[in-house]
Order: sequence, then C-alpha cells, then structure tokens
Amino acid sequence: MLDRNTLALSPSTEAEQIALVAKAIAHPARVRIIAFLLSKPGCIGGDIVNEVGLAQSTVSEHLRILKDAGVVAGTIDYPRVCYSLDPSALAPIRDLIEAIAARPPEGEAPCCYTPQGCVPKETDR
Repeated sequence: MLDRNTLALSPSTEAEQIALVAKAIAHPARVRIIAFLLSKPGCIGGDIVNEVGLAQSTVSEHLRILKDAGVVAGTIDYPRVCYSLDPSALAPIRDLIEAIAARPPEGEAPCCYTPQGCVPKETDR
C-alpha cells in the first residue's frame, strides 16, 4: 500500500507500471472495452468489435495496448481469442489513487510532507 512516505520512494519500475496502466486506460475506446469486459467473465474478440463499434483492426490495436499494460489477458482457443480483465494489473494505480484520496486537504494537514518526513506547519500568529 502506498502512503505519503513510500510514494516518493517507490521503485522506478512501479512508477513506470503505474504510468503504463494509466496511459493504457486513458482512451475512451479502451475504457469502453474495459467496461464491456467487466460485464462478461470473458469474451471473444468479435464480441468486443460489435460492442465498441470500431473496426476490427482498431479494436485489435486497443487490445494490444491493454494487453501490454497487463490490464487484459487473451487466451487463444483457435480460431478465437477470448479476452478477460486482469484486475491485479490495476493494483499499483489503485493504491496511488487511494493514497491521493486519503490525503487531507492542504489546509487541514498538520504538517508539510517532504522527503525528510513530516515538517510541522507554522501557525499564523
């Protein structure tokens, strides 16, 4: 779990994974693909094409990006590929979002968080 102190100290590979997943889910068509996969335990690529309403080649490229980020897994059942979500790929980005959401508003924080730790705020006199 990320918190204020470990977030700055996270290994660069974790930061890169968070950025990769964020980039992968940052397109409306990929969000629609993810939403469709959420409604199914697994589905055939053609089902995704029909649901999303894009060309097969475009959907394939979006699925490739999601697969490269680990968000989607594809199982080959020749001649079909069945796609499903891998929620574990979202854990680092979920932890980051939870850490941001848990942080008190700037005016309510008892101190200023720095790499050296919590530095008490000066109060107005």
